[in-house]
This record gives sequence, structure tokens and C-alpha cells, in this order.
Amino acid sequence: MIGYVTIGTNDLQKAAGFYDQLLGLLNAGRGFETDRGISWATGPGSPMIIVMKPFDGNPATVGNGMMVALAANSEEEVDSFYAKAIELGGTDEGEPGERIPGFYGAYFRDLDGNKLCIFTMDPSKMEL
Repeated sequence: MIGYVTIGTNDLQKAAGFYDQLLGLLNAGRGFETDRGISWATGPGSPMIIVMKPFDGNPATVGNGMMVALAANSEEEVDSFYAKAIELGGTDEGEPGERIPGFYGAYFRDLDGNKLCIFTMDPSKMEL
């Protein structure tokens, strides 16, 4: 359903270094690159994350209530991804842990202050 998510940045090269290392943990690689933006995906036709300077030329700002959630395969992958984000200069918004039965996630902000989540779900444990 999701084609791509765009995350604003004011320093494309700094953001690129952050996301190269972080998204590499999910086996995502760079797709297109322009002077305004860079994309990452896990393969052709898969959803992309694009880090981009705003089209209108104004500074990128953090969207209140906006968050990108990335799916992991295990709680261990959530833990290592979160630790890498913090190691790369991201800031904590919620350490790894179970939020509700069957949902294990962690929250952080990237170098530009954008909020992201890394999570895994076990539907068999969820009360739907």
C-alpha cells in the first residue's frame, strides 16, 4: 500500500550517512540520487524511504505527529536497529520494549529531528 515516505533534511550528505548505515541493517540500498534527495529500498518495486531537501526551498522542519514506522523481523532486530540509530547520533524517544501484547517497538529521532519507529508484531499475541 505504501509507495514511499519522504523525510525532510537540511543536510543531505549528513542524513545520507545516517540512513546508509541504519537502513543497511534492513538490507535496504540506495536507489535514485539527485542533488535534492536520495532514496533507499529493499528491492525494485518495494516501498522506498526518501530523504530530501524541501521542494519549496524553505528549511525542513519536523512534522508534529508525523512518524515513519519500519518493520523488523524480530525483537533482536528492533534492539540492534535502535542501538545503531542512537550510536549514529539519533535521539531516544522510547527504548525497545513491548507496548501492547504482540507489539514490540522502539522510537527515535534522526539527525534532523524526524521521528521513526522500528517494530515487530506477533498477531497471535494481539487482542484484536
